[in-house]
Formats: sequence, C-alpha cells, structure tokens
Amino acid sequence: MTSSHPSPHRPAAHQPPSTPSTEAPAPSLRAAAGTGYFPIAFIARFPFAMMVVGTLTLVVSARESIALGGLNSAVLGLGSALVGPLLGAAADRIGQRPVILASGILNSLALLTLAWVAFSPLPDLAVLAVGFVIGATSPQIGPFSRSRLVHLILTRLPAARRAHSLNATMGYESAADETAFVFGPVVVGLLATTMTPAAPMIGAAVLTLVFVTAFALHPTARASAPTSEEPVRQDPARELRSLRVLVVVAGALGVGLFFGTVLTSLTSFLADTGHGDSAGLVYGVMGVGSTILALSIGLFPQRFTLAARWLVFSSLMLAAMIGFGFAGGLTGVVRAMAIAGIGIGPTIVTLYSLAAERSPQGRSATVMTMLGSATIVGQSGASALTGAVAERAGSQVAMWLPVGAAALVLLAAVVNALGRQRALRRAAQDVERDARRLRELPTEHL
Repeated sequence: MTSSHPSPHRPAAHQPPSTPSTEAPAPSLRAAAGTGYFPIAFIARFPFAMMVVGTLTLVVSARESIALGGLNSAVLGLGSALVGPLLGAAADRIGQRPVILASGILNSLALLTLAWVAFSPLPDLAVLAVGFVIGATSPQIGPFSRSRLVHLILTRLPAARRAHSLNATMGYESAADETAFVFGPVVVGLLATTMTPAAPMIGAAVLTLVFVTAFALHPTARASAPTSEEPVRQDPARELRSLRVLVVVAGALGVGLFFGTVLTSLTSFLADTGHGDSAGLVYGVMGVGSTILALSIGLFPQRFTLAARWLVFSSLMLAAMIGFGFAGGLTGVVRAMAIAGIGIGPTIVTLYSLAAERSPQGRSATVMTMLGSATIVGQSGASALTGAVAERAGSQVAMWLPVGAAALVLLAAVVNALGRQRALRRAAQDVERDARRLRELPTEHL
C-alpha cells in the first residue's frame, strides 16, 4: 500500500494515463479550469454544508422536538451515504453534467418541500422521508470538483508540474470544504434568527439552483466527460472495496464524526456556561488554523510522506480533543479548538490526496463521493448522538465524544501505515527475488 506522491513524470497510481491533447499544455491549473470556475465551485458547496444544521434547526423549531430533529439529520446522512457513491459512479459512466443537473433540481425541490412539510399537519414520517430525499439528492460539489481538477492536472498540465499542482489543489479543495463546513452553520444561524426557521432551507434551495447549475454547466464538466471517440475504461468495481481505498473512507468517516461531535458538544457546553451566542465564533477558531494549514500543504517537503502526515496530524487532533474534554472554561476550549485546527486541515488534505492517488481507473468521482458521503453521514449521525448524550448526561460527558472520533481517524492512519510497510517489504522481496534469478541464469542468457 503506497502512500508516496504521484511521480511528476507519470500519472498517479490507478489514474488513466494522460492522453495527448490537441490543445497546448496550460501554464497553470487556473488557466486550464478558467478563472470563473473556482468562485462558482466554492459557493456551490454551501448548500451541502448548510443541510444538516439547517434541517435540524427547521425541524426542532417546527415540530418542537430535539429528538426528531436529530433523527432527521441522521436520516439525511443515511440518504447521502447510500446514494452519494451511486451518483459518483453515474458521473464516472456518463459524465458529471447530467448527474449534477438532475440531482441539483431534485435537491432544490426537496429543500423547499421540507420548508412546507415541517410546518404542515403531515406526520413525522413525512418529515423523515423528505430528509432522506434531501440527503440522497445532495450534489456533492467538493468530491466532483476534486475529480475534475485531478483530470485537468493529469491531462492539461506539463508533467513536471503535476505532483506539485496535485498537492496544492488538494490543499485548496480541503480549505474550501472546511470553510464551507465552518461557516455554513453560521449562515444558517443568521438566516434562522433574522428571518424564519425555514429561511435557511429556502436560501439553500436558491443557492443550489443558481450555483450548482452553474457548476454543472461549466466547461470543465465536459472536459472530463467520457466521449464516443474514447469509451469509458474502468477497473472492476471490486477495486473500490480494497483495503487501500476503504481505509481512506474510514478516515473520512472519522472526520465527519469529529465535526459532528465537536460542534454539538461545543454548542451545548457554551450554552451551559452562558456563552451560547459565541458558539459560531469559537468553532471558527478551529476553521482559521485548519484553512491556513490546508493552504500551506504544498510547502511540506516530499519526504514528509502522506502516511506520515496522516499519523502526525491525526495524533494532534486526538491530543487537542483530550484537552477539549478536560477544558473547564472558555479559555481551555478556545485553546483546544486552535490546536485541533492545526491537525484537521492537513488530515483532510492527506485523505483526499490518497483518494486521488488510489482511485481505480475510471472511478475517480466514485471514490471522491465515497469520502464525501462518509463525512456527511459521520457528521449527521454524530450530531444526533452527541445531542442526545448532552441532553441526558450533560455537556461534560458529551465533550469526550470527539476523543473517540479523533481516535478513529488515528486508528485508520495506523492501519494505512502498516499496510504501506507491508507493501514496501513485498516490493523489496520481489526485487531481491528477481535479482537472485538473474544471478542464477547462465552467462549466455544474460
């Protein structure tokens, strides 16, 4: 199980080889994608980041049931986990544009439907059903954007610049996701408090119609789509169930659990101590450090391998969450959030870099959406569980749940590192066996 960076002279492992392009190589990824691509792809992420907290806020306000709100968030995550990878597989097969257009339209309608159903006399089951549809139709812009940009890097950039561009791109994409996940709930809070509890859902529906549609129609969607002249070449689906892929998905699940447990337990703790209004600001402390470190990932030396990065920064996440559990006041909590930000940003970048490197041929979007779905199901499930624990056992108990989430990320990192060591030993043994066979050949055969 290798964890080294893609060689600058060849595509990443399991990626389709770059085919000759009739266009001259682009001088940079920005030139290849177009300057309008990045702001469109950034804003298009916000509806996805707003859904879990937005539906929770709406259902709790409309039905006056925290339990139903948490269950609805969990059902939303379940829908995303079950259907998200299928959307990725469809995009790999027929291209991203039709998949994103269809899911975006359905998702907008589902968001507007929930804004009505929540306040209607319909039973709670109807609320949960719409929540599932919202999760199932969520346009996972982050994973699709990564898949597009990896394709552009491998086909449009000079070979000597691919490794560095891949590192920097994964850093930017993770910083964009982190920013959306941190400030998406803040936008929900502002809309819900200044307007109505349904406003976040209506706002998310509008953003989806405008920016997700723009993302679908952007020329980069056509550039990475299969064509009749070049039929789809895909590795067998069983490659998606290999340990080298599943261990990265497990890491992404841990990251989702981390986000859900931290935000919910932090909100509960601050509410108990009379600082409930500052939850968004304190949570944002983690986002600042995470964004800075994610954007700086391209400065890390090549000898600091992906496997080592995952171990180091997930260990930092775990240490920060142990400090979070012991924090008895606002100062300790802020300090823990700052340290956690240093750990979580590079960890996310590393996971998606490994996903890009290990994606089976022709299944890049599928693998990226597997990571995105794992993150959202972890966040939604953990939010529901942590809210229940905080309500029954208190905030101090709930503040220890992020330790378990960080421990899962670290455990996956250990499994990944052990697998890499086994792969290196097998490679060394193969080289030694081949060398021995060459030495044993008669001289006339050499």
